[in-house]
Amino acid sequence: MRRTIETAKHISKAIGIQPELLDGLREINYGQWEGKTREVISRQYHDDYIWWSADPAWYAPNGGELAVTIASLAMQVIEEIKYLHSSRNVLVVSHTATIIMILCSLLGIDMGRFPYLWECPVGSVSIIEFTEHGPILQTLADRTYLNVRLRNLPGT
Repeated sequence: MRRTIETAKHISKAIGIQPELLDGLREINYGQWEGKTREVISRQYHDDYIWWSADPAWYAPNGGELAVTIASLAMQVIEEIKYLHSSRNVLVVSHTATIIMILCSLLGIDMGRFPYLWECPVGSVSIIEFTEHGPILQTLADRTYLNVRLRNLPGT
């Protein structure tokens, strides 16, 4: 969580608030797949990768966690935030997969498709408005606030 904590610290300092570290917003553990490209994973763990690719919500990477478990933990945090801060804006800083899982959960999108739906690049901002009719996606993975050079860095 080093990168998300660092990001949250900088944002919090800029706007004058104290960040809270909530374990339910952590990144999914990909186990033995951590740090490897899809090509390497496909080659080294071929059969498991095929199963995971078919249903990543319910098939955990070798030694890793189920996406539905992480989504459940993250949604508990979101529900707590909604309860405690119902009339305020709240900034949630997390990891790509966790953010996508939260958005899937809020918008009623099949969790089994989470790795294939959209890009959620580093530093992007998504905005959900909670209304009396349910959550409404206002902004998805926006990075237009970054200068062009930063938007186009490899790995971001």
